[in-house]
Order: sequence, then C-alpha cells, then structure tokens
Amino acid sequence: MNFIDEVVIEVTAGKGGNGCMSFRREKNLPRGGPDGGDGGKGGSIFIRAKEGLNTLYDFRHKEKFSAKGGSKGQSRNRSGADGEDLVIEVPCGTVIYDNLINEEIIDLKGNLDEIEIVSGGKGGNGNAKYKSSKNRSPKKITEGSEGQERSLRMELKVLADVGLLGKPNAGKSSLVNAASNATPKIADYEFTTLNPTLGVVSLPNYASFVISDIPGLIAGASKGKGLGLKFLKHLSRTKVILLVVDIFQKDASEVIKEVKLLTNELEAFDRNLTKRLGWLVLNKIDLLDSKTIEEIVQELETHFTKTMKIYSVSATLKKDIDYLIKDLGKFLENLHE
Repeated sequence: MNFIDEVVIEVTAGKGGNGCMSFRREKNLPRGGPDGGDGGKGGSIFIRAKEGLNTLYDFRHKEKFSAKGGSKGQSRNRSGADGEDLVIEVPCGTVIYDNLINEEIIDLKGNLDEIEIVSGGKGGNGNAKYKSSKNRSPKKITEGSEGQERSLRMELKVLADVGLLGKPNAGKSSLVNAASNATPKIADYEFTTLNPTLGVVSLPNYASFVISDIPGLIAGASKGKGLGLKFLKHLSRTKVILLVVDIFQKDASEVIKEVKLLTNELEAFDRNLTKRLGWLVLNKIDLLDSKTIEEIVQELETHFTKTMKIYSVSATLKKDIDYLIKDLGKFLENLHE
C-alpha cells in the first residue's frame, strides 16, 4: 500500500428532518387537534484515530463524506428518526486542519482519540409544537436545518521516539531493520526509502520505543528539493534525532561536512528540531579496517567535543548495534522520569 501523508476531504453532516403537518382524526374525535411530530436530527461526522492504520491512502479514492439526514416527523406526535452518525477512521498521529483558513483543529495522537468535526442539522418542528389557547389548529411547521459542511486537510505525522536522518543510501533502513522488528526495503541504490518505516525496539530492562527512518536528504531539501521537505515534518514528534552517515571511502573532514549539511537542512526547516540532535551514527564500518575507523572517530570526537555522541556500527552485520540501542533506551527512559 502506498504511504500517503496528506489529503483534503469534504465532510457534510446530515440535514435535519422536516416537521410534520398532521391533525388527529379518530372516531368520536372530530376536533382531535394537531399531532404532527418533529423531524429527526441529522447525522454528525466524527473523525477517530485508530491503531493499526499507517497511511491516508484510502482518502485518495474517496474525498467526500456525508452523514445521513434525519427522517421527517410523523403523525400522532411521533418524532422522525435521527440520521446515523458517520465515523471516519484515520491513523494515530493525524492532524486535522480547516482547509479554508489553514488553522489546526485537533491533533489525534492516541488510539480512539476523536472529534465531532461537523454537527448534524436540527430537526424541524411539527405543527403540534405551535398549538396554543389562541391557535388550536396551527398549520405551521418548520423544515430541518442543514448540516454543517467543512473542507478539511488531514496531515499524518509519524509517531516515533527516535528518527534517523541522513543522506540517501546512508543505511537508515538497514539500521531500523537491525534494531527492531521492521522489515524495510533495502537495496544498494539511492532513495530506496520512499516511505517512513517504523519499527518497535524491545529491550529487556527498558520500555520499548519506536524508531523510524526518514527518506534521505539532499542539499536544498528544506526548500523542496528531493524528498526531504515531504518527510522532514515526520521528525516533529521524535524525542531524539540520530544523524546516520555512511563512512565508507570518506575521511573525517568529509563526514564533518556531511553532518553540517544535514544539520543546516534541519535548522532551515525547523530550528527547534536541532535541539533533538546530539547523536551521530557512523555506519558501514564492516567495509573499513579498524585503524581507519579509529582515526576517523578520534578526529570526530575532537571536532564535536561534547556536542555529539558518536557510535560506529554496521547495520548490515548488526555489529555494535546493541550498544547504541541500549543507550537510546536509557536516554528515553530518563526523559520520562
């Protein structure tokens, strides 16, 4: 299934049912009086977050949603039936905006979080409502009111504790695969990842957490180049961001340059996100000898001093992944204390 993270839909609540015009006519009751009932209320539309959903893809095929209208009132003072409410299910992490004024309405983060997004119209009054001492045979009714209408923009932001950020082919998908239960598509060409991949990391002594790779950044991503702008927003919910750099055939100066590029793109998109940096993962150490790795790490530690925690791993061989995951578990648990 394709990952779709932004859609526009139109929602219309049901119209209220009209009031009924009726007079009681029974044997021995020639002047029974008015007995027209009220119309039923129109159905409302609710939007509800549901676990297990991970894309807004279905909304590309259906963009208009309408709830049922209320039924007309009936004789013998019987009210019309209310229109059935409509519930629209979306993934957890979906933000709802008013599309006309671009204003956020609600952020549906948790499972079963919901909102009544449009209310059904009120049912009209039957003529029985208008009976009085001065008017014993009213011929007045009211029609049901129209249901509310709205144009909505829905934006899905991935719910992950840890976000992996790096250039294309840095090995982010392999790292998610090595650390968690996810099975992302992995291959030796750029832009393998077109969709964010989420994996759950389970640790024996710490609470589990969710890790996600973000499609690779290129220079200018924050301005719309490549795939970066489309997916940078998914980092907004993460508690920590890991910079992942492929160090094969690179020296320390090239790694530093790449880290600066990634940091600059992140800062240009949202300066607040840079506060969640501080973790640098050097990937593909299986392709280098130990002396080269040690020299690169020593120079990087000197350059970044205390601003970056540096880890050297091989996601493909799952080498030294445990150290990284254990430290992440400790860090995230301390955040909750």
